[in-house]
Amino acid sequence: MQNNESQEMYLETILVLSQEKEHVRSVDVANNLGFKKSSVSVGMKHLREKKYIKVDDKGYITLTASGQKIAKMIYERHQFLSGYLIKIGVPEEIAIDDACKIEHVISQESFEALKKRVKNIK
Repeated sequence: MQNNESQEMYLETILVLSQEKEHVRSVDVANNLGFKKSSVSVGMKHLREKKYIKVDDKGYITLTASGQKIAKMIYERHQFLSGYLIKIGVPEEIAIDDACKIEHVISQESFEALKKRVKNIK
């Protein structure tokens, strides 16, 4: 897994969890993704160093403005791509799995063109 993909996945997960819970901790991210706590701890360290997240004294994680921007971009891609794939007949589990892969590698230009094209054929 590429480093950026991993970081994007963590940021997206923090965003989603923060919509469901009042506070998000590393253990929540680990449980959600099915990763070891030690792996997530390393990932959170990298996100802090890049100033994508802040972690307070209680271990609560919040996205910074730059972290939130990336998380929202990836989440939008995920929602759109998985929804579109399901709509065209891909089984939901496969569509979600494929969207998770595509969302990290598609360029912003291609994503915008795809959104525009899909919007025009509804």
